[in-house]
Amino acid sequence: MFAVPETIVPNNEKLRLKKLYDYQILDTHSEDTFDKIAFIAMQALKTPYAFLTFVDDDRVFFKSNISDFQGNIAARENFPCSLAILNDGFSVFYDTHDVAYLKEGYICGEGGVRFYAAAPLKTPEGFLLGTLCVADVKPRKTPVNDVELNMLKSLSEIVINKLESRLRYKKLLRSQNELMSLTLHELKNPLASIKLANDVLRKDPSRLEPMSDMIKESVLRMQSKLHELLKQSETEEELKLNIEETNLEVLINGLIKSFELLAKRKNQKITFKFDAATPTVYIDRAKMSDVFFNLLSNAIKYSYHDTEITIIVQKQGNMVVIEFRDQGQGLNAEDIDKLFMKFAKLSAKPTGKETSNGLGLSICKSLVEMHKGKIFAESPGKDKGTSFFVLLPLTRKRDESTM
Repeated sequence: MFAVPETIVPNNEKLRLKKLYDYQILDTHSEDTFDKIAFIAMQALKTPYAFLTFVDDDRVFFKSNISDFQGNIAARENFPCSLAILNDGFSVFYDTHDVAYLKEGYICGEGGVRFYAAAPLKTPEGFLLGTLCVADVKPRKTPVNDVELNMLKSLSEIVINKLESRLRYKKLLRSQNELMSLTLHELKNPLASIKLANDVLRKDPSRLEPMSDMIKESVLRMQSKLHELLKQSETEEELKLNIEETNLEVLINGLIKSFELLAKRKNQKITFKFDAATPTVYIDRAKMSDVFFNLLSNAIKYSYHDTEITIIVQKQGNMVVIEFRDQGQGLNAEDIDKLFMKFAKLSAKPTGKETSNGLGLSICKSLVEMHKGKIFAESPGKDKGTSFFVLLPLTRKRDESTM
C-alpha cells in the first residue's frame, strides 16, 4: 500500500494557487477543446472515464468530466488528484483500494474509481496545478506502458500551452488598454496648453513666437503619444521599457518650460533644485517623462493661486529621489490609502476648474514600478501641502528592458 502523506499541500502552495488563479479557469463552463483532449486520453489508455482537473485551495474543479459522475466539484481531501500534484511524474494507481490515503473518501465507495492514471498539468514555472487523468471502476492488472504515459503527458502539455496562450492574450489586451488610457490621459495637458496659447494670442498678438513654440511642442507631444499607441497595436507586444541614459536636469527643465503658461494663470512659481552630484540615470525617458508630467500637472491643478511648487532631485544611496512639493490642499489619511487606485476620488479638488478622471496616479505607479522604483506621497494634513516622491534605482543597465 501507498503511505498516507503527511500533507497534501505542496511547499509552493501560495505561488501555485496564484498561477492557477491567473489562468482564470476555475468555475468556467466545459469547452470543446479540452473535452476533446480528455476524450483522446480516454481512448489512448482504453478507459471509460477521463477528467481534466484543477486543484484549488480546498476543492478539485473538473474542467472536463467524461464519466457517469455528476457535477464538477470534489473535495480536495482524500482525492487522487491531490496526490498527483505532489510530484512531477506520473501517478498510476492500479487499484485505489491499495492506497491508504484514498480509503477515507468516496473514491473507494460503491461505484467509485478503482484504476487511476494521471499526468500533472505543469506550468512553465514548474507549478503543478492539476491533472489530465483517466479512470475505471475496475482495477487494472495490465501495466500502463510508456507509449500510453507519453501520450498522456503530451496531451497535458497541450492543455498548458492553450492556457499560456490565453494568458498572454489577456496580458496583451490589458497592456494595450493601459497604454490607451495613458495616451488619452496624456493628451489632455497638451490640448490645454494649445487652448491656453490660443487664448493668449487672441489677447496679445505680440507674443506670437513663444506661443507658437508652445503650440508646436504640444502638437509634437501629442503626435509622439499617438505614434506610440499605434506602434504598440501593430506589434501586438506588451508594454516594454526602452532604457536609455538620461540627464534628469535637462529632462525636468524641459518639463517646467512646457508648464510655465499653465502655472502663470494661477500666478504659481515653479522652483527647481538639482543636486549636481546626481548622476545620469538609465530609464525609459518617454515613460518617466509621462510620470513627471502627471505629477507636475497635479501640483499645478490642486495647488492654490499665488503658491510655489518645488521640484527637488538628489541622490540618496543607490537611488535618485525626485520630489514634487506643493503648497496645496494636502491629503488626509484616507486619501493616502487610496491615492494610487484607479478612478479614486480624493478630498482635494482642482483649484482652477480643471478636470480629473482619477487615472493619472495609478498609471504613474505602474510606470515607476516597471523601473523597479517606488512612488509615494506625504502630507502634514489638509491645507498643508503635499510631496510626491519618485525613487529610481541607479543600477539599471542601458540595454535592460522590462515587461
